[in-house]
Amino acid sequence: MCGIVGYTGTRDAAGVVLDGLVHLAYRGYDSAGMAVADDDGNLFLRKAAGKLDNLLQLVGSEPVRGSRGIGHTRWATHGPPSAANAHPHADGAGEIVVVHNGIVENYAELKARLAANGHAFLSETDSEVIPHLIQELLADGAPFEEAVRLAAGRIHGAHAIACMHAKEPGLIVAARRGNAGGVAVGAGTGEAFIASDLPALIPHTSRVLFMEPEELVIVRPEGFELRTMEGRRASRSVHYVDVPRSILERGAYKHFTLKEIHEQPDAAQRALHERIAFESDEVALSELPLSKAEMAALNRVLFIGMGTSLHAGQVGARYVETLARTPASFEIAAEFSHRDPALDERTLVIGITQSGETADTLHALREARAQGARTACITNAPGSEATRAAECALLVHAGAEVGVASTKTMVSSMVTAYLIACALGQGRGTLSGERAAKRVDDIARLPALLGASLEMADASVEAIAERCFKSRSFLFIGRGLLEPIAREGALKMKETSYIHADGLSAAEMKHGPIALIGGDTPVVALALRNSLYPKMLNAVAQVRARGGPVIAVATEGSKEVTELADDVIWTPETPSLLQPVVATVPVQLLAYRTADLLGNDIDQPRNLAKSVTVE
Repeated sequence: MCGIVGYTGTRDAAGVVLDGLVHLAYRGYDSAGMAVADDDGNLFLRKAAGKLDNLLQLVGSEPVRGSRGIGHTRWATHGPPSAANAHPHADGAGEIVVVHNGIVENYAELKARLAANGHAFLSETDSEVIPHLIQELLADGAPFEEAVRLAAGRIHGAHAIACMHAKEPGLIVAARRGNAGGVAVGAGTGEAFIASDLPALIPHTSRVLFMEPEELVIVRPEGFELRTMEGRRASRSVHYVDVPRSILERGAYKHFTLKEIHEQPDAAQRALHERIAFESDEVALSELPLSKAEMAALNRVLFIGMGTSLHAGQVGARYVETLARTPASFEIAAEFSHRDPALDERTLVIGITQSGETADTLHALREARAQGARTACITNAPGSEATRAAECALLVHAGAEVGVASTKTMVSSMVTAYLIACALGQGRGTLSGERAAKRVDDIARLPALLGASLEMADASVEAIAERCFKSRSFLFIGRGLLEPIAREGALKMKETSYIHADGLSAAEMKHGPIALIGGDTPVVALALRNSLYPKMLNAVAQVRARGGPVIAVATEGSKEVTELADDVIWTPETPSLLQPVVATVPVQLLAYRTADLLGNDIDQPRNLAKSVTVE
């Protein structure tokens, strides 16, 4: 998601920060900015919308000086791309500057209170409340680093923050709350650095500390001090990352696949970029060229795809039926292409293809368009063939995905399908008022929920995988919106571990598959708390009665599951429509850890290609 860079030392901070922003440009952005402070307490702020060249030109025409600075590349969430909305943001006195990655979920409440106390805001962003909170805490007598810690604790959601005070020479304070994207601290000789990712650090140092969630770091040229968000001192080893460039791009992760699983909170946030109007509680999909009359005329929506994309489409179809009250279904693109489907201008066909080059999906989109159906594609590849085969393209903005087994593009595709369903619901008049506001509020919380799901799964999945990685077969079961995730979990297990796995509806168990239950076949039950939760408990009980080991993926605090399952992977309390997105994380990690224990080439599994360009 957003890129954060910081430097304190003896060099020209502007040059170091700008170079770091260039190295982080691959993450995507729509504006950029930087703040530099000198030893006399002067603060220089430069911000520009658009490409980094605009910021470079601004700094060239309006030079800044100083040996301490922070910089930021922004993807817009609250407020459109503009110089005013670009980071860093300052407090009312112009002495405190903050760069921020995340969404302040309670910003409206905080902003209203701060405004009532006389604080004036210059942007439309949620992030601007942070320097004002710090200013307020400083006025109450807190030291700067303590004010940052307390302010970080008062904002809701997952965040990465870096802060400077003009009157605190040499000092930068960074904080990480939840999984809002990483923050790494680099140690030099008489200088120190911070950045969202290693490419910005490696030109300067090979000694790096990776911040964990709920940590705060106080950075000075001579070194840094790590603390917990409770204020206690913390200690952890510095990593030496003097490794080849191909490894550097993985950061601290063993495989690209693991890195990409952990990038999913950021990927989800990018999929939401400029597509939510918080002021009107609406989804704004300018890419979807359907008028309200055309949306109202639709009598069918059909999602098509292959593999992981098909599972995302299965979720998408259920979103459309629920939110837009339009009949919706999903179909294997290859099968759709070789029959005679009944289509007309009242059918919307949506093809999902992460690469934009999947041959079967392209053929199906062209066939649908030739028969007069409306067409759209969901893809991660701008300018790809799919963007030309369909009438319109909705980019998921997941960023480069190196691992062959799709992970973050699955999550981003489901998020985009949810937005399409909301847009259709608004256009058809089935989603408005409080219902629309609730759906917008729910999806805005999703990046933080994905971060929490990662934390919970990381805490338990490795030990579970060690107990079952020698199994010859797995079953994944779910109901309702979680059935497609059962199928996706089985696919990930097959792709990465090469272990046979089936994914199916738990309702189908008694109609044949229950014959497979035995002590050597773990059953992964997606038993999150929703309207079908009691039925999932019954299915789990039937597996246990026949001696099958059960790994449950469940909502935190569900005591009934602990009485039935051998192992539980917890997920955060999540709105039911977003449960398939959140539940994707633990099944991905279970497959990854199993494959890693087996010593497989996880990033490039045997027999698989990232893009299937032939039928």
